[in-house]
Amino acid sequence: MAKKPAPAALTAPPRFELITLGNELLLGRTANSHLTFIGGQLARCGVALASNVVLPDDAELIAAHLAHIWARAAVVIITGGLGPTCDDCTRDAVAAVLGQRLVFDKGIEKAIAARFAKLGREMTSNNLKQAWRPEGAEVLPNPFGTAPGLWMEQDGKIAVMLPGPPNELEPMWASEVLPRLARRKLVGQRESFIQLRTAGVGESALETKLDAVLAGYPGVGVAYCAHPWAVDVRLGWDEGRATEAEVKKLAAECTALLGDDVFSVGDDTLAETVADLLRSDDKTLAVAESGSGGLLASVFTDLAGASKFFQGAVVCYRNSGKVIMLDIPECLLSQHGAVSAETAAAMATGVAENFVADYGLSITCCAGPGACDSKTAGTVFVGLHAPEGVWCKRLEYPGNGTAARARAINASLDWLRRELLRAHRAKLAKPAKAAQPDNTAQPVEMAQPAKAAKRAKAAQPAKVAKPAKSGKPRKAAKPAKG
Repeated sequence: MAKKPAPAALTAPPRFELITLGNELLLGRTANSHLTFIGGQLARCGVALASNVVLPDDAELIAAHLAHIWARAAVVIITGGLGPTCDDCTRDAVAAVLGQRLVFDKGIEKAIAARFAKLGREMTSNNLKQAWRPEGAEVLPNPFGTAPGLWMEQDGKIAVMLPGPPNELEPMWASEVLPRLARRKLVGQRESFIQLRTAGVGESALETKLDAVLAGYPGVGVAYCAHPWAVDVRLGWDEGRATEAEVKKLAAECTALLGDDVFSVGDDTLAETVADLLRSDDKTLAVAESGSGGLLASVFTDLAGASKFFQGAVVCYRNSGKVIMLDIPECLLSQHGAVSAETAAAMATGVAENFVADYGLSITCCAGPGACDSKTAGTVFVGLHAPEGVWCKRLEYPGNGTAARARAINASLDWLRRELLRAHRAKLAKPAKAAQPDNTAQPVEMAQPAKAAKRAKAAQPAKVAKPAKSGKPRKAAKPAKG
């Protein structure tokens, strides 16, 4: 019997390394957005960035690190240090390591002069520093700035130098760098992993849930990434130990196991998922915020086509704003406080009524230190007004106020997403029957609609039902006695 041929040896993927330059990065004055952008761009092309090192504007340090990684890397990308000032030294460092002399490029000089003329500004002589380049470098045009990018090929490797400002770097990457990498077959056409985005389950709990399924696919690369109220799971085949078909099968099994905890297979955010659900059922949303400063509204207004489903928002810090803009009774606020279940429910109802929206979502929180009556920092109430009723949830996120607000916003989006899914399924199954509310929420029974309640002589305290037992729908609370 003839022997089967031995399997072909796996070819190692090309190694990409990134050097980001700037004292401002090391001082914490500027975020390293170059890593986020370039790492993400490469990942979409099936390439994992091997390393990123942040260095100060020091020619000797830059040269030393470049010399260290040049032997092992296929592509080295360097960002920053191409400008006209004394601390811009990328060209000199790269030329020294690769043994190239710097030459003055008349074409670059002409382009810089033309840009200053177009802007109606006088060009100072130090701008001509940007016209020098290593002799073997190819110029990458920069239509949005004066510093061109540079592309060098030597020793079977590539060095790419890009300007620091993101509004110059990102277009140059898309129009000049990525096409060159693709022509040399150094990048692919798509990602080499499948990403499951989950909400409402912690990182350790998620891994525990998936352990048994993942054990059946030992060759699949697995990575977790936690965000406020969300965790991403990446299942990859990029190292050649598993096939794409195996990863797709595993992703389907994980999605089925996790159910509604998965809100996206891909890159969609919670806000994008909620927007799609609202549009698909032709429903509208309005939001009210106290303590989150418009952050909840912004996740929707940042989306293209938000006017199709987003009616508007009210950001009201002071109680007087809640009374005027949301028709909340002053007596309700004085009795229960701004950060309470009753106020959250009234805010959600008031914004839905005033904006004539199908759904109203509200956040009222004490997200900063030393602030809200007897509430501790990190106390959040989320209100949800839906066609079936109004509910609220209490959340506790002690610690940093910024992190607490981010978690509260994602938690509220996740709650709305689940209610929209529930309503959509109920509509498909039994159009005449309303969807059951989320059993983990506290139903708040308002004695009167928000506008009528404003005219009431006394506030009607909301009665919060006790948590329902698992698997049983919650009974509505009886109206509180006056």
